[in-house]
Amino acid sequence: MDKYPVGVFASIGAGLGVRLEVVKELGIHSVQLCCPHKEMRTQENARDFIAKLNDIGATISVVFCDFKGESYATIQKTRETIGLVPKETRAERKQEIREIADFAKTLGCSRIGIHIGFIPHETDSDDYRDLVGSLQELADYLAAQDQAFHLETGQETADGLERFLSDVGRENVFINFDPANMILYGSGEPLPALKKLGKWVRSCHCKDAKWSAEPGKEWGAEVPFGTGDVNAKEFFKTLKEVGYEGPLTIEREIPAEPERQKAEISQAKDLIEGLKREIFGVE
Repeated sequence: MDKYPVGVFASIGAGLGVRLEVVKELGIHSVQLCCPHKEMRTQENARDFIAKLNDIGATISVVFCDFKGESYATIQKTRETIGLVPKETRAERKQEIREIADFAKTLGCSRIGIHIGFIPHETDSDDYRDLVGSLQELADYLAAQDQAFHLETGQETADGLERFLSDVGRENVFINFDPANMILYGSGEPLPALKKLGKWVRSCHCKDAKWSAEPGKEWGAEVPFGTGDVNAKEFFKTLKEVGYEGPLTIEREIPAEPERQKAEISQAKDLIEGLKREIFGVE
């Protein structure tokens, strides 16, 4: 794979991420795929999707887990419903992650992305130990298939995520760094976080946001890449500083406004390509 391919968050069918028709129209050749729910994870759909990817010359960088029952309506709803943290759905979702990993293998992708959720701060609690054990178990399942986990930043501080990764202690557990999520969740300044976590970062989102008046209590506001508080140029300089050479994946989730979404992804692509030339010295 070339260094720094420009990518976009995409999906099979409706839902999170743009359709492949938009990927093709914008001339993008790398996608992070929002994994479809169980009923759509069929061999036929996998073959069709691979054929479409081949037609536009695109590859999948990461397959992201998306579970029924998750809600990002408020920070509190996120805390209650997202990822592996909710105890009442943990066992069921662990099994689904195995199935998603198998589907990703069918698609030829070796990286599984996930929002794990709000990790318990009480690191000596049974809940924290069970969550660590769950990640170890799943990481071992993925390792047997030559696959890796990418945990997306957002809910945790850099210090909290660093501690969790160290406790999990698996060589195939990495980070998908989303600078905007640090702002949206109020979990810390993104660039110092990237410097601290850089050795684990294997994928990233080019996404932007503005801080809320009450960070951590109310959502920040997602905005087009390059127009918020991330500071796109400094973000790219920091990626270079930590030695990152992976995909630069645009995430802009406004599915109710597809034309605006497409236009803002196109603008982000132009900005990223300019920063690639300026900061990384590559086309």
